[in-house]
Amino acid sequence: MVIKMVVLDCLGLICPVPLIKAKIEYNKLKRGESIMVITDHSCSSQNIKEYFEKLKCSIKIEEVLNGVWEITITKID
Repeated sequence: MVIKMVVLDCLGLICPVPLIKAKIEYNKLKRGESIMVITDHSCSSQNIKEYFEKLKCSIKIEEVLNGVWEITITKID
């Protein structure tokens, strides 16, 4: 079985564009599949975190470089 991971490069995009893109891709996922949002906008990382914490999903946020975050969201249900 192949597990899908969609990568969204949102570098340079400001709120709410990264959140909107993440919502659209998340709705296409099946259980166990993930999206990774890469952003350099702290407001976007916070908005994505707050939105997806309300859903039944796993979310992991890591600042991989100074001011660059990778947000991995996995659909659980």
